[in-house]
Amino acid sequence: MRDRPRGAAVMYQRWCDLLFLHWRYPADRIQVTLPPGLFVDTYEGHAYLGVVPFVMRDVRPRFLPPVPGLSNFLELNLRTYVHDAQGVPGVWFYSLDANQRIAVEIARRLFHLPYEPARMTIRRSAETITFASQRLGPYGGIGASTLSFRPYGAGPVALPGSLEFFLAERYRLYSSTPNGLRRGAVWHTPYPLHAVDVTAFDEELFVLNGFAPTGRLPDHAMYSPGVDVTIFPLERVNERAAQS
Repeated sequence: MRDRPRGAAVMYQRWCDLLFLHWRYPADRIQVTLPPGLFVDTYEGHAYLGVVPFVMRDVRPRFLPPVPGLSNFLELNLRTYVHDAQGVPGVWFYSLDANQRIAVEIARRLFHLPYEPARMTIRRSAETITFASQRLGPYGGIGASTLSFRPYGAGPVALPGSLEFFLAERYRLYSSTPNGLRRGAVWHTPYPLHAVDVTAFDEELFVLNGFAPTGRLPDHAMYSPGVDVTIFPLERVNERAAQS
């Protein structure tokens, strides 16, 4: 799945300073949250929920340059890993918080992804990176997340068959549209991955999306300085296969 898809891209962007925090979670509890046609993906029998904050840079349509004040913003998402009835692996997003309202609206309209506006900051102190996010809207006292971490020890890219590959090297995303399930492709070089010390974390996104917090440390954590990404248009998932 690392091969570049055929066809014309619709967008280019760069993903930077990605923290991947993952918790094992009961597969049956995840499955009931998925739309028809998608099935929870597992690694050695375990399903995962992932919290991923990162920086979006130079986001632009393929026919335009980056726009100051619009093309750079922060994102924090809650995700799980799925496949369709044809076995194509991908990502299912429960929520994607971003601090750029225009980008939120574009992603909702064009890609049917559950983006939400948020107030977000990133701070760097010595070797530590801290993301802070507060979901905007009618969320009362919930929706605030703080994640601090210190990357170290650059390692090789994830090898196929490894847990790191299962969690990070996903080149398809799924979305639910008024006209049925859709699948979009992304392409990038393999993530350069680092070990990471996580000094502050929370499971606030679990609560926002209807999942009970685990109450424990993440089962897996890793960091990537980033990759350049090419985005391709959504395509219809084979409805007949999805219903078989």
